[in-house]
Amino acid sequence: MSLVEVKNVYKVFGGKADEAVKMLEAGKSREEVAEATNTVPAVIDASFDIERGEIFVVMGLSGSGKSTLVRCLNLMHPPTSGSVKVDGRELQSLDAGELRALRAEKISMVFQHFGLFPHRTVLDNAAWGLEVRKVPDEERRKKAAEALELVGLGGWGDSYPGELSGGMQQRVGLARALATDADVLLMDEAFSALDPLIRSEMQEQLVGLQRDLEKTVIFITHDLNEAMFLGDRIAIMKDGRIVQIGTTEEILQDPADDYVRAFVQDVDRSRVLTAEAVMEEPVAKILRREGPKAALLEMKARQTMGC
Repeated sequence: MSLVEVKNVYKVFGGKADEAVKMLEAGKSREEVAEATNTVPAVIDASFDIERGEIFVVMGLSGSGKSTLVRCLNLMHPPTSGSVKVDGRELQSLDAGELRALRAEKISMVFQHFGLFPHRTVLDNAAWGLEVRKVPDEERRKKAAEALELVGLGGWGDSYPGELSGGMQQRVGLARALATDADVLLMDEAFSALDPLIRSEMQEQLVGLQRDLEKTVIFITHDLNEAMFLGDRIAIMKDGRIVQIGTTEEILQDPADDYVRAFVQDVDRSRVLTAEAVMEEPVAKILRREGPKAALLEMKARQTMGC
């Protein structure tokens, strides 16, 4: 069973959302539906599964629906239609208390603008999710300190967010998510506000943490290079729809449509593709001792001459 299962999810903002979904299901365009119902179809018929321990990147330009989609995964934006399951539990079936528990224990979120409390120390910020869960003070401070060590902020616990750089503040946000030991990390444009060098360092740290801790990460970005560096698989969105899901190699070598093709046309493939990606199974095999004459005969017999 996949850890996260999303099936036919629609999210429409506006009073006639249900009517809008029916029109979209009937094949009407996003623009036609928006005009006819005075709604905003933000996510249209999204379906995918995410395996445990995977970094799944959702990318697209501004307005593509990617941030709305990630907020559907913890019901910050309840889907208008469709199903979201985490570890086999359908989120729409949970009552308010069960949903709060799931957000506190199963799914953590890291925001673009850090979301730190300026009047709290770094340690207390990292411990916030555990405080919400009413974890005893000594235990939560211990876990928060361990999380700060993981993100390279050991020794900064008594400082305040205003004393930290932007990159360090984002590390505190990541530590807060890790301290809860949640299975799923939702990261919405988490590094986009950082300077390029710090952003690169955070990307590398996230990959290292995911490898060591085996968390499942759903990462939202508008940056193709970031998506290709981080993602085990990438979902590309356009106008509320997912237009392609695949590995970096699959998307580069077999783009689903002209939109994806234009998106990836300037990518330096030599920095992304490996020899494995272009290797093919040999058509003919001979032993080394048989020599070039035998090779030529074998190739001729298999009609591979000139290939």
